[in-house]
Amino acid sequence: MFGEMVLFTGNANPELARGIGRSLGQPLAPAQTGRFSDGETRVELKANVRGRDVFLIQPTCAPANDNLMELLIMAEACKRSSAGRITAVVPYFGYARQDRKVSPRAPISARLVADLIQAAGVDRVLTMDLHAGQIQGFFNIPVDNLYARGTFFRYLRDEIVQDRANTVVVSPDAGGVERARGFAKLLGCGLAIIDKRRPQANELEVMHIVGDVKGMRAVIVDDMIDTAGTMTKGAKALVDHGAKSVFAVATHPVLSGPAHQRIAESVFDKVIVTDSIPNDAKGVASSKIHVLSVAPLLAEAIRSIHFNDSISRLFVDRDE
Repeated sequence: MFGEMVLFTGNANPELARGIGRSLGQPLAPAQTGRFSDGETRVELKANVRGRDVFLIQPTCAPANDNLMELLIMAEACKRSSAGRITAVVPYFGYARQDRKVSPRAPISARLVADLIQAAGVDRVLTMDLHAGQIQGFFNIPVDNLYARGTFFRYLRDEIVQDRANTVVVSPDAGGVERARGFAKLLGCGLAIIDKRRPQANELEVMHIVGDVKGMRAVIVDDMIDTAGTMTKGAKALVDHGAKSVFAVATHPVLSGPAHQRIAESVFDKVIVTDSIPNDAKGVASSKIHVLSVAPLLAEAIRSIHFNDSISRLFVDRDE
């Protein structure tokens, strides 16, 4: 058993960290995180961590390199200050899409990030909806990969899916079928898949819908929304195939480049995301985006880790 719990946050998502603290009844420990005049990351911990159970809450979202360096240097500071255990709470794991070689001489950047986190002195990682589950195997320390599905389920059940017989969960591609099937099973509704094909070079991509969506309320499920290009095109294809309304569910709102404009101009009724990444959408895009907090889920996982309780119950979906 380690000493008392200590929570620190960097600059990536302090609002989420404060929400976790409120759920735990535990204030955030003071720390200074900023930049020296030459741009190097500056970290100074203002609380005693000797022998204590330290949790560093820092998603590695944009600016990914800055936030990653903050996390690494905070871990290093805790290690050199004789922390009992250091857990990196990384709700959004940056570089997760670079989990394999996609071409000759390409790096596996997710593995490099895993090595850096371990080298900095982190003893355990708590993350959420990893883009590729096999990233857990890149670490030689325990990794707990939580799922936001339960959080989404409660909202969908209460606000969106009143008629399960006329609702269909949609995977945006073949790779996401397992995730969509889990949602469909939990909600007790049908499943469809968007099959994207390019007939030949230089021709527009054609989207085929596998499954019945005519007259249905469609819910596209994915782990993240980045530029929103694929997601908005998929929504348009569903409407063209007869869907009466289209919603999107995605854990991580990366929302880079033209994403906000695309969502504002899309046929989506609503896009439901979590606060794993700060959301700065404005105008029409903001009115279409609904944010659910995963602070209570992360707080419960932190509490269980601190008291050496099982967190397996957090991986089980229940229709409550």
